[in-house]
Amino acid sequence: MNLTTATTANPMPPCVDDDDALQYPLAVLYSIIFALGLIGNLATLWALFRVRSKRNSVQVFLINVGLADLLLVVCLPFRILYHSRGNVWTLGATLCNVVGNFFYMNMYISITLLGLISVDRYLKIQRGARQAQSQMQSARWSAAICVAIWMAAFGLASVFFAPRTSAPENRCFHYKHLRDEKWKAYINICMLVVFWVVFISLVVSYMKIALKLLRTSQDKPDLPNAQRYSRTARKSFFILILFTICFLPYHVIRVFYIKTQITETPCFWRGVADWANELALLFSALNTCLDPVLFFLLSSGVRKEMRRLMANTFRRQSTRVGFSASSSTVEVEGRPQRGRVDVNAIGS
Repeated sequence: MNLTTATTANPMPPCVDDDDALQYPLAVLYSIIFALGLIGNLATLWALFRVRSKRNSVQVFLINVGLADLLLVVCLPFRILYHSRGNVWTLGATLCNVVGNFFYMNMYISITLLGLISVDRYLKIQRGARQAQSQMQSARWSAAICVAIWMAAFGLASVFFAPRTSAPENRCFHYKHLRDEKWKAYINICMLVVFWVVFISLVVSYMKIALKLLRTSQDKPDLPNAQRYSRTARKSFFILILFTICFLPYHVIRVFYIKTQITETPCFWRGVADWANELALLFSALNTCLDPVLFFLLSSGVRKEMRRLMANTFRRQSTRVGFSASSSTVEVEGRPQRGRVDVNAIGS
């Protein structure tokens, strides 16, 4: 594990650099996440920008989540290169700092926007379609909120862009002591607070959405939309589970990790914190591959465009192998027609 030694100003027990057994598995796993995340987010952004209907608040949030995920994915090749070289960094301290903080910036932008989507959907089901032009539910206000989030994130991240003078020249994405820079630890604690606020709001919103829709579908099973309500309720639980799997482990471990950075901690426990943090961060990066699934569930426009893309792809393949264009059109385009029964009830 690559644990930096303490500075002379604030001495801590020195830790010997061990061979990091995670370096090559991390390179492989980040490579897989990069490939899937790049393809998935490019495809869903393409679908979102092709939606012909009037843009709503959920679509605005989803576009910004897709952009944040795509920018995070762009950071992964640097991590892949670093780990594949045996945790040796040769691209300069400034680029290391920019890439590292850019990664976390986009991760927290994505987390914040996913929380806003949950609140937006909850308000829609509470207030009904007649008040769809309320501030949180209008595309205009959603766009303004997204601009404010991006500006605040860039402003906060820029504080960290300057390289540390005490950092090893050939190290990046490694464990860092913050006893001389506790203000950075306090900012990281603020990010923890942001996550827990978002997580609680997401749990409350989606639980209430799901329970209300399930209750409606059970109390009035003869309603034409009863099955649709039940499906939407299940989707809400699924979204909540994905968010929990991706982000909860990292932010639970982060509490212990930050504590070891600012207090005197034995080398063994610093090593445990380092390993646990690296593994949990993989799950956070995995979210970039799973968010396209959420886009598909949350936006009927994305579903239609993706089905159209798949239909066109299958049609071209059928044409190449000698099938007639008319027969491929009938066979492929019939599937989306049957699938139209599954319309997302909220925010699509």
